[in-house]
Amino acid sequence: MRSNARAEAAQIERPARWAIILGLAGLATLILVLADARPGSALPLKGTRITTTRTKLGTVLADARGRTLYLFEKDKRGLSLCTGSCASYWPPVLTKGAPLASGGVKTPLLGTVKRSDGGLQVTYAGHPLYTFKLDTSRGQAKGEGTNFFGGEWYALATSGSRLEQQAAAAAGSPSSAANTGGGGYGY
Repeated sequence: MRSNARAEAAQIERPARWAIILGLAGLATLILVLADARPGSALPLKGTRITTTRTKLGTVLADARGRTLYLFEKDKRGLSLCTGSCASYWPPVLTKGAPLASGGVKTPLLGTVKRSDGGLQVTYAGHPLYTFKLDTSRGQAKGEGTNFFGGEWYALATSGSRLEQQAAAAAGSPSSAANTGGGGYGY
């Protein structure tokens, strides 16, 4: 009779052990999920996703929320020169890991550059990437062709060139680039 009692006790303990193990595994998963979604954190724990979106200009690079990404012509040799109040209007696209490509974005053109404030900014074809504060929804490109903080701002095509130049090249005329203000900047 004693061996039956032990067998019954063992059968009762086994599910209880599994319940504890599964509960601990669930708790560990919850902790990892919460760590990845820290309130107030502007930076993801993984690489930032760069994708594309359609705008009135055509298809442009975009962040994961579909906001248009821009280059700043004042930036030189991959160095971001948009800091302080500039960065409050043109937030740099930051990452915690290697940036991720989707939607026609070319992985070999993605990179990063260290900012003066220590942040890691995503680059595309060597251009540090920014969003624009006034682009509040998917597909807007209100910053295109503007001149703020000592330089012009342009949306980027998946080729890595500014969209304006790509449109001029598609028109097939060197004078098209001059007419749109797109020539001679090295981008």
